[in-house]
Amino acid sequence: MDVDDLDDDPLRQLSLWQEAARRSGEPMVEAMCVATASVAAEPSARMVLLRGLDTGLVFFTDYTSAKGADLAANPRAAALFHWYRPVHRQIRASGPVSRTTAAESDAYWATRPAASRRSAVASYQSAVLSSRAALDERVAALGETEPVRPERWGGYRIVPEMVEFWEERPNRLHDRIRFTRDGPSWRVDRLSP
Repeated sequence: MDVDDLDDDPLRQLSLWQEAARRSGEPMVEAMCVATASVAAEPSARMVLLRGLDTGLVFFTDYTSAKGADLAANPRAAALFHWYRPVHRQIRASGPVSRTTAAESDAYWATRPAASRRSAVASYQSAVLSSRAALDERVAALGETEPVRPERWGGYRIVPEMVEFWEERPNRLHDRIRFTRDGPSWRVDRLSP
């Protein structure tokens, strides 16, 4: 991999690698690990699904969740994609995070299956449950309704200041190319493996 092999825009390049992985049969190419830190700088990482790629990486969740609490206290995050197909690759991105607009959250909410919407309404993500049965009862109480998006649920957008592309090479001499935000453009550096 060389700098000339990559698009000038790292988010377009991320999309190209994601599509190549999808065409090659990589499962769940939209899965990304998102890492946050609490106000006490305690790190936490979890898998979420990339649901939009525009000026940033968009995912949706419960704002009252543990990740929501972290992002309210420290609105920065890192994301990691990892694929084995068509070749072993990973992409790291990090930067500030902001909530999507209510209209964006409503638009994505409308695409979700009704059962997933009911689950999001019934479940207060990361909150302690008395039992699994209690959660199942809350979902069942919603019946076959088409619930509206609760205000506590919506999207986040990570706007990368850094994006790194990694591709496996023999003898651990992997290729690493990092894009770093430099005003309106990107500085591109090759990194040692």
